[in-house]
Amino acid sequence: MGRAEIRAKRALEKNPIEACNEVQKRFYPGLFNRFGQIADPRHQSYITYTGKTMLGQIYYKGVAGIISMQDMTDLFSNPQVVENMATFMGVELNEYLPHHVTENDYLKRLNPNELQDTIQDIVYDLIRRKSFNEAKFMGKWIVIIDGTQLYSGNRKINDKCLERHYNRGTEQETVNYHVDVLEAKIYFGSGLVCSICSEFIENNSEDAEKQKNMNEKERKQDCEIKAFKRMSEKLKKAFPRLPILLLMDSLYASKTVMDICKKYKWDYIIRFKDGSIPYIAKEYDDIPEKEQVGNAEYINEIDYEGHKVNLLKYREEIVEKREVKVTSFQWITNIEITKKKVLKIARTGRLRWKIENEGFNRQKNWQADITHACSWNEWALKNHYLMQQISDFMKQLYEHHVLKKLGIKKKQKNISSDLLASLARQLTGEDIFRSDTQSVSTN
Repeated sequence: MGRAEIRAKRALEKNPIEACNEVQKRFYPGLFNRFGQIADPRHQSYITYTGKTMLGQIYYKGVAGIISMQDMTDLFSNPQVVENMATFMGVELNEYLPHHVTENDYLKRLNPNELQDTIQDIVYDLIRRKSFNEAKFMGKWIVIIDGTQLYSGNRKINDKCLERHYNRGTEQETVNYHVDVLEAKIYFGSGLVCSICSEFIENNSEDAEKQKNMNEKERKQDCEIKAFKRMSEKLKKAFPRLPILLLMDSLYASKTVMDICKKYKWDYIIRFKDGSIPYIAKEYDDIPEKEQVGNAEYINEIDYEGHKVNLLKYREEIVEKREVKVTSFQWITNIEITKKKVLKIARTGRLRWKIENEGFNRQKNWQADITHACSWNEWALKNHYLMQQISDFMKQLYEHHVLKKLGIKKKQKNISSDLLASLARQLTGEDIFRSDTQSVSTN
């Protein structure tokens, strides 16, 4: 594509931030009103900015790919940015947007459950619209589970940090503190993944009272499996009738996870390694006749701890530089494997990388940096992460429904910079959509 053609395509997108706003209004028009309805923890007699303004600014911080809170304050001090954001959010602003210190003080007090409820309301609304029904597998919504690290360092930033000890008991002993989160993302097709539930992996988050008097060696730290137990309860409570298919890595190949899926009537496809559950691997190897379809082979109904487990092996062959590269995959599932479904199950099982690529990778390296601690306070850190999930999904929708459909190709780093630059652009009549001219709300 020549430079003239590239310029012509980009001209189709007159104003990036307004295009992003239009997509947000199309798929979740009540976003800012929802921000305004969140219970404000502050004393109302002493506030200058409403909750809608506070969360709205953090939302646009994420949309614009701004990493630090100080940079947000500096970049959003432009009078045109203030005027535009007041219009977008439907609020009254005088001269400035909230300072980053004010924002962090608010986020320290805001219960993260409020934002988790907002995220789940977004998902509920999208499911109810039936716009993404084609992404379902055998009538079930695909939910991908994985964990990631939000902070790692030698400073214990709060009392919930997990710990890794090196050279324990020696003079060279060091401690690494880290904050992790277990994330569940629902797959909406076309590379779109949206957070549906987040469970922070926190030290002493379980059995806290019992562990108070234990020494460091006796105390058991939180982990992904414990977090999954808590997450599954919350997910079932929030979406009691939602048909779910879980995609997970080999860490979750366990009776505990199978029991939970059976209890909640969820299907699962779990990446399997021979060392994960040796009994299942041995049973599979001991059965001489296996079903085969192309590069796939499988066995149904292996008995394991009261569960009927089906094991699928798939071999992928890719030609690279005139050489055939072979990659092998294995999954266990409670879905009956048939000749008609075997390749679909294999393709679906491979979708697990979506949460790593479209999810964590873009939030760490492409569009933001969720490992940058905007606050060391426990609640503020969580709220920053949850707000990033909202911003990032709206950007995914913008990329898919605007850039991709217009044939506009941009480097990932340029998407955020273009959105940020357009925030400071003076709006014209063509830029402002009807929904932007709504009466100003005091929420």
